[in-house]
Parts: sequence; structure tokens; C-alpha cells
Amino acid sequence: MIARLACLHTARSNAALFEAAVDALPVRAAELSHHARPDLLREPDAATLDEAARVMEALTRGADSVILTCSTIGRAVERVRAPCPVLRADAALAEAATRSGGEVTVLYAAPTTREPTEALFSAAAARTGATVKLHFVAKAWDCFLGGDLSGYHARIREAAEEAMGRVAFAQASMTPAAEGLTPRPLTVPGAAILAALRAIREAR
Repeated sequence: MIARLACLHTARSNAALFEAAVDALPVRAAELSHHARPDLLREPDAATLDEAARVMEALTRGADSVILTCSTIGRAVERVRAPCPVLRADAALAEAATRSGGEVTVLYAAPTTREPTEALFSAAAARTGATVKLHFVAKAWDCFLGGDLSGYHARIREAAEEAMGRVAFAQASMTPAAEGLTPRPLTVPGAAILAALRAIREAR
């Protein structure tokens, strides 16, 4: 059975990245619907998180699972009351990156992402004994906001090449920078799609 996954994005460009993650699966296991709310990419105060939660609750209608792809407002998932699994994409990444322990370097570009990302990875690492280091990719987010995606990904790729241990890209928008890197950094879309499919199986 093909799973119906509804994705809530704050960056429209993330839709193609999640589609590519589904296309990379050995079999066609999911169909995605995409819902973009760029206006929610702001300071994650109570009003913002409540609004995001309401959007996700609406998306559960007709979906087997909902994925919030924005790390900045990830805590909104905690406010959702839903009949199906609702996941933080970055939480799925944190679990995948720390599962086998060891040293993990987490790259992030948006300053507002640091606090929620650090909390997620620290909690995941505590369960496995992994050591996590967060690294801010300076000036990358300015490139992203200015529409310079090639510059954005170039800065991230450079930081990844210098990073130690297992590398994880904290934001879905960073995913294209993983192309050509060996070993390939862990990315949000791939981790989130697999986590959603697993959650659906467990819920049935």
C-alpha cells in the first residue's frame, strides 16, 4: 500500500527535495502532497507554533502521516492532536545520525535553527552515547535569503568537507550540497521519509 504523506514546508523549494527522497526508495512506497507556508518561518513564539499546529491538524485529513519539514518551528508538532503520526523531519534526522553512537557534526545555516536543533540532537545523543557538535555555516543563510542557492550550497559543502565524524545537514534546504561528498552527509528528507513510513507501519 502506498502511504499518503502530507508535508508542511516553510520553503517552497523543499518540496522537490522530498520528492527526490521518495524517488530514491527501492520501491514506490509513498505519495506526497506539499503545503507551503513561508510566513511561518519566523521567531517560534507561542502564536507561531499554535498556527503551525492548526495547519498540521488540518493536513491530517486524508493523510497517513504529516511531516513538518521546518526545523525552526519544529516544536509545533508537540501541540498537534491528530489521528495519524505527525513527525518533525529534523527529529528523524537526529535519531538517524546518532543511532550508532560516535562523533556527529551537525551543520546548520539559519540562526533560528540552533536552539531547536541542539535540543533535538542532544536528546538523541544521550540515548546512544553519541557526541554531537553543532557548526554554524557563516553567511550561508544570507545567500539563501538572497536567492543565491549555488552560493548557499557551496558554503555548506565547504563546511562539510572540513567537518569531523559523521556529518548531518540540519535543514532540508541544505540537501543538494550533499551531492558528490564522500561519505555522503545525512539529510533531512531521506531520514524523514523513512521515519514516516516506519511510524505508519507501527500505527497500523
